[in-house]
Amino acid sequence: MVEDYRAAARRFSRRSLFATTGLIGLAATGAAVAAGVNAAVDAEDTKRSPNVDQIRPAAVGINPVIRTERVYSQARGREVDLVTILPPGVPTENLPMSLLLHGLHGTARTAAVGNISGILAAAVASRLSPAFGFVALDGGDNYWHDHGTGDDPMSMLLNEVPGWLAQRRLGAPGGMPFAVAGTSMGGFGAFVYARRRFEQGRPVNAVATMSPGLLTSWTEMAKRKAFLDADQWAALDPLRNLDKLGPAPIGLWCGDRDRFIEGCRKFIAAAKPEVGLITPGAHTDEYWSTVTPDVVRFLSRHVG
Repeated sequence: MVEDYRAAARRFSRRSLFATTGLIGLAATGAAVAAGVNAAVDAEDTKRSPNVDQIRPAAVGINPVIRTERVYSQARGREVDLVTILPPGVPTENLPMSLLLHGLHGTARTAAVGNISGILAAAVASRLSPAFGFVALDGGDNYWHDHGTGDDPMSMLLNEVPGWLAQRRLGAPGGMPFAVAGTSMGGFGAFVYARRRFEQGRPVNAVATMSPGLLTSWTEMAKRKAFLDADQWAALDPLRNLDKLGPAPIGLWCGDRDRFIEGCRKFIAAAKPEVGLITPGAHTDEYWSTVTPDVVRFLSRHVG
């Protein structure tokens, strides 16, 4: 299945609107947002393609609607940024929403790697994707779980985000996100979130991870000071808990020079995700910009 997908992805990449320099440039230009909306979201750390000439004019001037608000998280014991990324020109009431989890030393404002916000806006405007949005939160540096200090970003995602979205009339009834996406540490967190949703009897529709932080050595993971000990890491490590992730389709993209490539290769071999793609690149925004069109396309297939 993975090899079939890789072949299809290469064909799509050559033929699709997303892969053309024109659309990527337009999407990047469109990512600059009007006054009053936070535009600082770039990161630090249809099955048949439509005719490009028919779609390209619709992409001119696309601006994703990006808003940043401060909310108080009981689970984290502090105020956090809540960033919503919405496609322009569509009704937003009950708009399906996907979580977007940042990487280590990141924030909600840096979660949208690889110009995923511009790609989403262009995809929806060009009718390559049904309308949906992203929501990003400040999650700290502890791999999206309770480190034992009472700072529990996973509880925030599970128990507070739905209420915040419902207050803004976003997401499914009750504000529940339909999917979760994450990069690096956020990819690790995305797997844990999907597991918790499955355990609660309300699984997500899809899990999309870019360069997820799947390490194979406690010596390496211990350097991040994100887990109390090796046992706590083992209890949460997606590689050792594949049977607990639930039925949601999974997409995983990783560069062949990424620091997490070994763990990602092992995950693809063992979990056989719907998408398991290793392509040239490193742990950089330049690499992520080559796969975010495919990430959006993957999520769009599971909006329903």
